[in-house]
Amino acid sequence: MRSGLLRLPAAGRRWYRGSGPRASAGPQRVVDLRSDTVSRPGAAMRDAMRSAALGDDVYGEDPTVNELQRRAAQLFGMEAALFVPTGTMGNLISVMCHCWERGTELIVGDRAHIHLFEQGGGAQIAGVHSRLVKNLPDGTFDLNELESNIRHDYPDSHVTRTSLICLENTHNVKGGRVLPLPFLQEVRELADTYKLPIHMDGARLMNAAVAQRVRASDILRHCDSVSLCLSKGLGSPVGSIIGGRKDFIERAVRLRKVLGGGMRQAGVLAAAGLISISDMVDRLEDDHRNARTFAQGIKMYATPFCEVDVDTVETNILLFTINSPLATTEEFCRRMGEVSEEEVAETGRGVRVLLLPIYGHILRAVWHLDVSEEDTRLALGKLQFVVNKLEQRST
Repeated sequence: MRSGLLRLPAAGRRWYRGSGPRASAGPQRVVDLRSDTVSRPGAAMRDAMRSAALGDDVYGEDPTVNELQRRAAQLFGMEAALFVPTGTMGNLISVMCHCWERGTELIVGDRAHIHLFEQGGGAQIAGVHSRLVKNLPDGTFDLNELESNIRHDYPDSHVTRTSLICLENTHNVKGGRVLPLPFLQEVRELADTYKLPIHMDGARLMNAAVAQRVRASDILRHCDSVSLCLSKGLGSPVGSIIGGRKDFIERAVRLRKVLGGGMRQAGVLAAAGLISISDMVDRLEDDHRNARTFAQGIKMYATPFCEVDVDTVETNILLFTINSPLATTEEFCRRMGEVSEEEVAETGRGVRVLLLPIYGHILRAVWHLDVSEEDTRLALGKLQFVVNKLEQRST
């Protein structure tokens, strides 16, 4: 099994855009399922950015940023919020706010984005050690294991002090799974027992809220802080929002500055964020439906070559496995991402579907506002075409 998770492209490298023979004629359609970060702002969002009222946000004088932060705090059911450039910075700021003393420790899932894909920033920059608990298939973890990893022997000079519990909702590497509300409540009760705060990496928090048909604040009432990404399913070109108590956000403002996140006329970006949280939430249900449609299509048309558990597809992320020895994940992605003359001749058009290998034989596909119901059908047709050609090659 190949090691590593979510192997992202190096700078300048175009992954799985096809390197084989290309069709010389015929229409082509690109269905990019690598991530929900690849979507582009629509006309309404661009217009809002163009006409945004601006000021110097470092002085707290950008009215559009202030409005975004005010409305985000209402969305979260929290006292205050802060606009930051990225989700990675939002999570790091939150960790640093909670773990104010260097040499403390946070508890996080072993497949969490904070642990795997943020360069270990808590340790690298903040001097905060991570203690891991095993993420279960639904993104949760065993509460007995969680409790056993809380340091009970501090202030013994040999050990660190547990300062924070981190959750991820929805859970990326576990296929966009939504953390159940009873689980969140039980973690909250355990955290209260030991007087520990809870931070939620809620990069796709609104996907969780839509899937559970609850308000974001219903989820976050179990947490002390959150980081919400605006540039994933919500369609902004850049930016995240962190939320928490007023004193938490006051500390966050200082940390944002020292980490290089203080922006001046940032209302140009915040205007997109306002569209994201007001107009882009309800449509997430379309992404969830299209992901389930694709999963059902894999089950119907590509089994046993591909394997998928339809019941685990809860939001916009789909994981499926290449079970056949006829193709590696890399070859399968290459074939999905290229258009051949044979395809155009047989189907009347060329479709390029871009996917992302995660680990082993597992591929990830993510739906977003630039992938329609028709695109999903075309992607399924391409999947059938590729699987059929690979199976024919073996006979």
